[in-house]
Amino acid sequence: MTAPTLFTPERPVATSAAGPRPTVIGLDIALVLSGVAGTGWTDLIRTGDRRAEERLVYLVEAAASFYRRADFVVIEGAAYSTAKQVGHDELSAARWAIRCDLWRRGIPCAVVNPDSRTIYATGQARHKHPETGRKLSAAEVKGLVSDAVRERYGVPCEGRGRYDQADAYVLHAMGLHWLGYPLADVPPSHARALDGVQWPDTPAVAR
Repeated sequence: MTAPTLFTPERPVATSAAGPRPTVIGLDIALVLSGVAGTGWTDLIRTGDRRAEERLVYLVEAAASFYRRADFVVIEGAAYSTAKQVGHDELSAARWAIRCDLWRRGIPCAVVNPDSRTIYATGQARHKHPETGRKLSAAEVKGLVSDAVRERYGVPCEGRGRYDQADAYVLHAMGLHWLGYPLADVPPSHARALDGVQWPDTPAVAR
């Protein structure tokens, strides 16, 4: 017997789907604090003083504790223009280790670039101060994303790691929207971000 599928690559995402909402996990992977999100909640993975191989193994195992029963996972991709490349090699390894684990488990995933995440949350990737015209810093834009998560979905992200949690929630929302289960009304100026993502070629299998 063929297992039912949650989506096929050709299926449009503009309308809401019928049936139970699939389990989608958003992951904003980082070496110190990683954001994790599902519908109505966010959490953090803290690596503490772990380093190198120990840290990568811990990240995969901790992330898997959230997604092992998921139908779909959305991961934030690399932002190679930041931090002068510090830690990017290990961070890339962490993302690929998690993607390999998802592949092994048969859980499809998508990788969303940071600009698409910001566009989905705020309507644009770059922002300027409304009065001075000054370009907002990366931290200020992160604040706008966090504000959008609180206002649109009613999920407050506070304290250390709040931006990581907010980013993860946006990724979660994007995955559900693409599957046909949007969590809220999203303007076309924001929803266009979905077009910038390379979504999976294979169907998700209901577990």
